[in-house]
Amino acid sequence: MQAIITAGGVPHPEEPLYEYTQGKPKALVDVAGKPMAQWVLDALCDSPAIEEIVLIGLTEESGVQCDKISAYLPSQGGILENIRAGVEKVVEQHPETRHVLVASSDIPAITAETVDWLVDEAMQSDHDIYYSVVSRQVMEKRYPNSNRSYTHLKEAEVCGGDMNVIRALTVTKNEELWKKIIDARKSVLKQASLIGFSTLLLLLLRRLDLESGVKRVTERLDITGRVLFSPYAEIAMDVDKPHQLEILRADMAQKVQA
Repeated sequence: MQAIITAGGVPHPEEPLYEYTQGKPKALVDVAGKPMAQWVLDALCDSPAIEEIVLIGLTEESGVQCDKISAYLPSQGGILENIRAGVEKVVEQHPETRHVLVASSDIPAITAETVDWLVDEAMQSDHDIYYSVVSRQVMEKRYPNSNRSYTHLKEAEVCGGDMNVIRALTVTKNEELWKKIIDARKSVLKQASLIGFSTLLLLLLRRLDLESGVKRVTERLDITGRVLFSPYAEIAMDVDKPHQLEILRADMAQKVQA
């Protein structure tokens, strides 16, 4: 499978991680002796399921490396725009591509085993989008002080993963859908118009189960989708706040010393 890594985020002075980045990409923050993005690259490079990688937001001069990198792209300004640019580049290089793995650069604890699990699970069916989630129980057992934000569903509390799989044509051939998603990304009302106000209300009331939620959203967007419950907390342990960075620094330092 082809993969893209989004590494375009640069924290602003008013954001929590600015003291660690000082105007540089978050992806280059040191975690146990390596740039954060290098850990993610290492996981994908070590995975036999991944053939090539498009890296978005960093350059060859950034210091990260991997023999599987096939292209470097500049940041397009936002996560969705970066995903689209990455998928389009993959299709340009490999027109036969059906699905693409999308990973953010701020989940340094993932391993090749995590990557292989996601690809194997996704390839058991043929959906447009595969979205990974981690239950509160799994997350808090692995990272008890991570203070993640959870979505409350009828049968579980989950947080979203930052490594997922998407059908290439969903990005490259569905201009109307992609514009709607980009336009709605910061507006709760616009998001509700996409998934339906009744769905949003049920979610807020914690009466929505995962299966019916996926069915409603995908039908509304006219796509197919599947949620994958990850047994690996690392897939959702992204670095948004200083305390999460420090947790991962300590955790990865132990891994290096082992």
